[in-house]
Amino acid sequence: MKFRDLVVFFEKVEATPKRLEMTAILAELFQKLDEKEKNAIDEVIYLCQGQLLPSFKNIEFGISEKLIHKAIMAAAGVSEKEVKKELRIFGDYGEVAQHLCKEHAHSLSISEVYECLKEIALFSGDGSVSKKVETLSKLLQDISSLEAKYTVRIILGKMRLGIGDPTVLDGLSLAYAADKSLRLKLERAYNLCFDLGLVAKMLFSKGPKYIEEFEVIVGCPVRMALAARLSSTEEIIEKIGVCAVEAKYDGFRCQVHKRGNHVQIFSRNLENTTHMFPEIIEGALEQIKIKDVIFEGEALAYNPKTGECFSFQTTVQRKRKYDIDKMKESFPLKLFIFDLLYAGKDLTPYPYEQRREVLKGIIKPGKVLEVSPSVKVKTAEELSDIFEEALAEGREGIVAKRLDGEYKAGGRNFNWIKLKRSYSGSLQDTIDCVIVGYFYGKGLRSSFGIGSVLVCVYDGKNNRYRTIAKLGSGLSEDELRRMKKRLNGIQVPEKPKQVDSLIVPDVWVGPKFVIEVQADEITKSPVHTCGKISEDYPGFALRFPRSVSFIRDDKNAEDATSEEEIIQMFMMQGRRK
Repeated sequence: MKFRDLVVFFEKVEATPKRLEMTAILAELFQKLDEKEKNAIDEVIYLCQGQLLPSFKNIEFGISEKLIHKAIMAAAGVSEKEVKKELRIFGDYGEVAQHLCKEHAHSLSISEVYECLKEIALFSGDGSVSKKVETLSKLLQDISSLEAKYTVRIILGKMRLGIGDPTVLDGLSLAYAADKSLRLKLERAYNLCFDLGLVAKMLFSKGPKYIEEFEVIVGCPVRMALAARLSSTEEIIEKIGVCAVEAKYDGFRCQVHKRGNHVQIFSRNLENTTHMFPEIIEGALEQIKIKDVIFEGEALAYNPKTGECFSFQTTVQRKRKYDIDKMKESFPLKLFIFDLLYAGKDLTPYPYEQRREVLKGIIKPGKVLEVSPSVKVKTAEELSDIFEEALAEGREGIVAKRLDGEYKAGGRNFNWIKLKRSYSGSLQDTIDCVIVGYFYGKGLRSSFGIGSVLVCVYDGKNNRYRTIAKLGSGLSEDELRRMKKRLNGIQVPEKPKQVDSLIVPDVWVGPKFVIEVQADEITKSPVHTCGKISEDYPGFALRFPRSVSFIRDDKNAEDATSEEEIIQMFMMQGRRK
């Protein structure tokens, strides 16, 4: 298949807001690949996602809009003034490239374009910037104007297709089995490797039986298991009975992969953060007895003189690209390990108790790695005592774990149940919301350029973001200015396709950044779309919402609180009243 054929499919997807139509278009695309091309279906998947490799590979193009500007000038043979004029009209460098770059008779294959883009991304060292611009300019001269549009968008990470992971998984199942019967098996495999391209390639090369038996791979991050919520210790015991209880730490969740002497660390949103935490690497090499292993824990900064753990506000200073050695000395980390996913074999299907026993047997005593204490409880009274003790020690709360529960990658279920400290309002827990737009504000706030943000929760079944609040309090003046700068980097000219909103902000942004929100309670609302199933049916809103953190870079938009969770929390809130 030629690249020009692929971008025609992109154009079709962009033209429809309907998820079922998107799924059918993707299925048709995958079916039209010949046998040889199906061996490179991973490249097609990555390009559909606007990237070259899965995000945890940390491959970036390193090309700014300014350099795109230069490449279009060179490819189209026009002046800077003319490019600026077109940008004012379209507001999108992809459409500028489509309008200015001439049609060419050349017809490059998908793999040829992919390899060229990969070459651009891998240029480094002296003169790399000019090489990137020169190579991109030549590519834009060798492809059609429609191909130029999507090539530029891929490089800038602004595809605007609205294709979420669930849509790709449905498309793969529809292409291979003519229905969605493979969806759950594909999703399970994806949860175990976080690589849609790999899953697609294995499906078409090895078949559905391989997908069904898919196991974790050291070096490919596993989508992290999540805890459900209940409102009391009585409900927890009623739900799962005798359980193991661990403190809920407020730090960095880390998934550590060790293969021999090679260690990688992945964050909550599966970003590769290996270089940020050298002591965890050292701890894994010194304290782990076996060669190949994957484990998870929570990293907290601590005072080496007293052993006391610092707050998240202090720990978060360790998440940085520079001055790492200096911060390591000031705020060393300790990793409290709470689960084991791989130890020579995939342990995710094994019961919690068995995983814990293996975990305790593979860790040597040391300064960095420590198995998180776990206590088995039988009654709500025992659970309440441990909960109060955890709060007294400055922890966020507790997590109760089903003794026979498997590690459910990428899932939020009642194998793990969290209970956090009560707040002054009726709403007991914080909400992770996705920012989809902002308002300029009035009075003093107008001087910051941003007065409030429009936030959503996530409907994973339909890959939609539904509004739940306008948020204006809880952020400092400096944070508002920083937030505006970051939001402007993902600004879009119109409402993103995945967003359901009756409210129109002054500026729309792509659903990317997550912010943690506290509110007094969840109320019914006629203006927000979370939980709204018809025009006559009210949705849900947060009453008196305020931010309790800046943008959470350790979370993806799809990790936000789900619409289903909001409904559950609304019901729990009613029981407490």
